[in-house]
Amino acid sequence: MQHQSFAVAALTLALASYSHDASAAAPNLPDHDKPPGVADTAVTQGNIKNNICVPGYTDSLRPHTTETNATKKRQLKEWGYADRTMLHYEEDHLISLQLGGDALDEGNLWPQPYSGKWGARVKDTLEGELKRRICSKPTNPDHISLKEGRDAISGDWIVAYDKYVCKRTPKLSAKMIAHCR
Repeated sequence: MQHQSFAVAALTLALASYSHDASAAAPNLPDHDKPPGVADTAVTQGNIKNNICVPGYTDSLRPHTTETNATKKRQLKEWGYADRTMLHYEEDHLISLQLGGDALDEGNLWPQPYSGKWGARVKDTLEGELKRRICSKPTNPDHISLKEGRDAISGDWIVAYDKYVCKRTPKLSAKMIAHCR
């Protein structure tokens, strides 16, 4: 009986350690309870030609890293990331600025890893593709609304990558489609 109790205790401890390690790994997708994604309410479907569709628009509102590094450092600790090396992450806007995401609201910010198959640079490709579609003429078969683009990026952006980048015509570079299933 004592042997069985020891085995159960060992198994419980092993499972607890495993779940802790799994939660401490940097995620491909953010926990949507933490950054649900926050849109800039000043950017609407009716005025996108005056803001997000203007080249250089995001330069005018992108926060400096000194403004976001404190948030990133705190989130890495509070959210239990095992690797807290600041340079390994981009403090990412879940709804990107080029899709009219809020620049400073912490509900739109999360520490996204650069490494891994679905690192920050891969998401950047999707952001650019969604902006291209949103800003295209409504008669373009690739056109999507601002709401569709925001919903795609703030939901499961890996699924959105497959839908919007992998199925794009014309096809993108081999590097960009390397993430397609």
